[in-house]
Formats: sequence, C-alpha cells, structure tokens
Amino acid sequence: MKGILLINLGSPDSTETKDVKKYLGEFLMDERVIDIPYWKRFLLIKGIILRTRPKKSAAAYKKIWWKEGSPLEVISERFTEKVSKKIDNPVALAMRYGSRTIKKGFEQLAKQGVDEVLLVPLYPHFAMSSTETVLVKAEEVRAKHFPNIKTSQIDSFYNNEDYIKAMSDNLKNHLDGFDYDHILFSYHGIPERHIKKSDPTKSHCKIDGSCCETASIAHKTCYRHQCFETTKEIAKSLNLKEGTYSNSFQSRLLKDPWLKPYTDFELEKFPSEGKKKIAVITPAFVADCLETLEEIAMEGKDEFLKFGGTDYKHIPCMNDNDDWVDVMVKWINNWKNN
Repeated sequence: MKGILLINLGSPDSTETKDVKKYLGEFLMDERVIDIPYWKRFLLIKGIILRTRPKKSAAAYKKIWWKEGSPLEVISERFTEKVSKKIDNPVALAMRYGSRTIKKGFEQLAKQGVDEVLLVPLYPHFAMSSTETVLVKAEEVRAKHFPNIKTSQIDSFYNNEDYIKAMSDNLKNHLDGFDYDHILFSYHGIPERHIKKSDPTKSHCKIDGSCCETASIAHKTCYRHQCFETTKEIAKSLNLKEGTYSNSFQSRLLKDPWLKPYTDFELEKFPSEGKKKIAVITPAFVADCLETLEEIAMEGKDEFLKFGGTDYKHIPCMNDNDDWVDVMVKWINNWKNN
C-alpha cells in the first residue's frame, strides 16, 4: 500500500525556555544547518548560543503561540487532515526537529500496512538546511527501522505551475483593497557558502548577479536561483510592473555572509525611497511560523513604521487554504497513478 509522509521544520513542545532550548539544540547541531566541524559546532551551540538564545526565542514564541499550540504544528495538522480526506491512502505528518519525529511518521504509516512512501518536504525551494536534511534523515530512519519500506520523493516545487497559481491567487486575494507602493518577497536566508556547497559543478554558483540567470544543472539545487524564479513567475502571473516588487532574505545567523539583500535593511530604506505602503510575502514557507508571524508580521512592521513607513501588510502563507490542499492532492494522485 502507498502512503504519504508530509514533513515540515518543527517547533518546541511549548514556550517554556527548557523546551525551546531542547528544540534549538537539535536544530542548530544539525551539520546541514550550521556546517562547521563538529567540535566547533558543539562549542558554539552548547557553549555560547544555548546559554542566551533560548530565553529570547521563548519570548518570541510566546508572542505568536496559539491556544492550540505552535502555529506551524497546528496549521500543518489542519493541512494534513484536509489532504487525508481527499485521498484514499494513509497520510502522516512529521517534523524534522522536535517531538513529532520522522520515525513516528513512518511508524504511523507502517501500522496501516504502508510499504511505499512518498516523502513530501514542505519546502518549495531546495537547500541543504531544509530539503536535503529532511531527505537524509528520512533515509537514515527508513534504513535503520523500516528497511522493507520503499520511498520516493516530491521534487522542489518553486516553479511548479500549480504552486505558482496557488501562491499568486493567495497574494492577489490578500492584496484586494490594499493600495501598495511595493511588494517585498522575503525569503528565508541561508549562508552564501551553502549555495556553493550545493553546486554539483563546483564552479557555476558565484553569487555575482549573473549565474542565476545562466542555465545550469546547478539550478536544481540552487536556493538563490529558485527563490528568484518563484518571484519572477508570481510577478508574471499577476502582471506586476517592474520596479513595484523586489526580493530579500531574512533570519541570518552569526556573522558569516548570508544571501543579500537583507530584509531588515530593505524595510529600513524603503520609506526614504518613497515606498511607504508595502506588502510582504514569504514564499519560502507554506505555513505560518515564528519567522513569518513574529519576524515579519511584528518585528518587520515595527521596523518599517519606525523609519517612516505608513502602511504595512503581511501576506499570510497558504497554510491550509483549499487551493493549496487541492494542489497537494493533485501531486499525490499523479504519483499514485505513475
């Protein structure tokens, strides 16, 4: 029997500092998130970051936590339930980090007689710290605990016409009645070195403004290129005028060079450029989470208004809206029938 395992990032069990610390420890110790030698990563994470950051992160989570729990978890559960009702095969939800483990997802499917699983990393764009770490972990779990289960995976869907249509409609619906000067497409940031590490040619990705426009096999694993393509396709779908939208990257960590331009810097300068009414969309996420609800909807708004902006609109992720559910159901049915 075929089954589907939807996999997202994860969340702490609660907003208590001890739970946030446990979650951050697992997340930041992943070698594909902070890709430095283990001993350096251990000293950095255990010796420095986990001594101060959990308390700050816990305060941020408290600002966005829902009565039912973590927004990311709750939204993902609702999405999974809606998808399950539209197909005949078992569907399970797992997270890369936290208590809702990938192993538990496999167990749930195996108990229902599943012997072939479609892995669906809920990330539109490929990155070693998102899609790759999910797939690597899933294979480790499968090989160790479920050797008789076969797996296949859904490709990154950053330019898939169904995804673009759903994203475009979501943006259009939320912009209805909002007279904006500019739309900012804010993507999650990653270190520049991750782009080069993921380049199979080891020479194409130079992050120089031209490599993303030059055809290459490297684009299949180039997060930067894929983000720009998503913006380009959505802009084309909605006939957005050149100059009325732009890209940026958020959530940088440490002092290494990360993908630019930085979202917070862009929000600071927009008002001085006459862009005082803006909308911010976060296409790297399919479900609202800390990075969208707190960093963009709250902190981003405060920053923009402080520097002279007048109107700020955060565009929610697709979450569990019916169009996005129907897209996922279509992809699953295509896989089942092949």
